[in-house]
Amino acid sequence: MSDPEYALVGLIRKAQGIRGEVIVEPLTDKPDVIFASGSRVFAGTADGDPAIARDVKGEEEVPTLTISDSRPFKQGWIVRFEEIADRDSAELWRGRYLLARFSELPPLEEDEVYLHDLIGMRAESSSGVLIGTVKSFYELPQGLVLDLETPKGSILVPYRPEAIVRTDVAGRTVVINEAMGFTDAKSGEPI
Repeated sequence: MSDPEYALVGLIRKAQGIRGEVIVEPLTDKPDVIFASGSRVFAGTADGDPAIARDVKGEEEVPTLTISDSRPFKQGWIVRFEEIADRDSAELWRGRYLLARFSELPPLEEDEVYLHDLIGMRAESSSGVLIGTVKSFYELPQGLVLDLETPKGSILVPYRPEAIVRTDVAGRTVVINEAMGFTDAKSGEPI
């Protein structure tokens, strides 16, 4: 499996006003950096793949947008792109995911991890008992939740400090607090 080139950074919710601005739901912890003036983002899919379009010559390209201005707005950001000049053009982008190249993102802090890196990680209890494998994740209003595939079915684990002891990206392991009840207290086996 090759490393992805792009990260999901936002979702265009709707047009705002008549000058081509859009409301973006940020899917990043650093929207002020990602949506800074002069930055560029790419059209993408919900899976984080680039959305391929054909230009007038029939050649494939990934639509690119350059940010001319942005500002926080309620739970999102109002963003103006150089390539979108009016409300009609902005409406065509409604529901479109925005991507950024990993090579253009700020480096991760010591305690941060890219969401795509979580997929396939082993989930273990703090005593080392294998619970399962991270199959997927969901961003809910309450926060990020990991979907673990276990021998007895799927379980959801909140990706929060009280549930996750540590995430070892190099070792491809997520360590889950035993007090969360995902292992049997007597046998130590996964529930």
